[in-house]
Amino acid sequence: SEIQWTKPVASWTAGQPVTIKFQSGGAAHGGGHCQFAISYDNGKTAAVVHEVMKHCFFNGPSNSNVADVLEYTFDLPADIPASSNAQFIWIWNNAIGNRELYTGIADITIANSGGSKSYTGKSAIYPNHEGYGSIPEFNGNYNTGLSLFENAPNVVVSPGDSAAPPPVPEYSSSAAESKTVAPPAESKTVAPPVGHTPTSQSSAEPTFEVTATGPPAESTVVVTATKHLTDSVYTSSAPTAAPTGSACTHGALQCISGNAGFQECVWGVWSATFSCGPGTVCQQTSPDAVVCGWA
Repeated sequence: SEIQWTKPVASWTAGQPVTIKFQSGGAAHGGGHCQFAISYDNGKTAAVVHEVMKHCFFNGPSNSNVADVLEYTFDLPADIPASSNAQFIWIWNNAIGNRELYTGIADITIANSGGSKSYTGKSAIYPNHEGYGSIPEFNGNYNTGLSLFENAPNVVVSPGDSAAPPPVPEYSSSAAESKTVAPPAESKTVAPPVGHTPTSQSSAEPTFEVTATGPPAESTVVVTATKHLTDSVYTSSAPTAAPTGSACTHGALQCISGNAGFQECVWGVWSATFSCGPGTVCQQTSPDAVVCGWA
């Protein structure tokens, strides 16, 4: 349904620092990839203004379910257009656990005395949401899925625009993927409370909340993260022809024996098993696609 504009939660100024805060107590799932984006058409098109790849909520690799970093500060682009009806979007793909997608959106205003009419930046993408390709569980490899973000097309955002969503890039599982994004100096490390055992996975819903603050106003609001945009659906981009003699087609998915989970074909070889969430079982919806649905 169409997102309805309400009272803005923050007023930001182009070229000035803004701070995004997350409520403690949520399941951090070992980190992962985070995008921070701006939209002027209720999220239909969104341009990334900041990224924290690999270790979002942490300062490095972690098996913890308790976040170390709960605050990110970055400069808003100087040429981001002014608007009394803009949207800030946060998107997170978790490193550990079921393949999910978390996102939150907040209404903001942006001031810019420079007269900029549009902003061109990397398009925000939604991995593990239908049509955007899939990112497997990291299993300690924090380069997993980076090529999808690196290959995202540019998009132009402008107040009043109603452009169609940008083309969706294909996911590539190149072993040479590498990108390092240093945690911002303003990141705040908090003493973690009692955490979970690294070998276990929390089944609790995430309770992260985003508080958007920034000059000149100090208005705040909480925006609860929304868990996976699809109903426990694990999808991949269209399968790609594998080399002759391969055991499977790249990008294909198959349920394992007993339907407790599934495997993904990576360049002709079936991957390690991914488990379905508690109370769900794997269902083969087509020769190359699966759904983890309620039993």
